[in-house]
Parts: sequence; C-alpha cells; structure tokens
Amino acid sequence: MNIVRSYNNWRRYRETCNELNRLSQRELFDVGISRSEIRSVAKASIG
Repeated sequence: MNIVRSYNNWRRYRETCNELNRLSQRELFDVGISRSEIRSVAKASIG
C-alpha cells in the first residue's frame, strides 16, 4: 500500500506543479505566491 500512496502523492504533486506553472505571473500574484514558491506549495498540498 505504501507504494500506491507514494505514487498518488507524487502524481498530485506533479499535477499541482503543472497547474501552477500554467498560470501567468499576474495570476500567481493574485493568489499570493511567486513562481519560485510553486514547488513548496505543491509539496505542502500533499502533506
């Protein structure tokens, strides 16, 4: 079960990164994050 959970967490992390990377700089500013914070925000979303 641990492998499945790890895979699902990784997939959710990648989907979050991809979605945030598609946003413009202005849209990121509107939600209160910078482009350099995308990875940490995505990591926090799985925790």
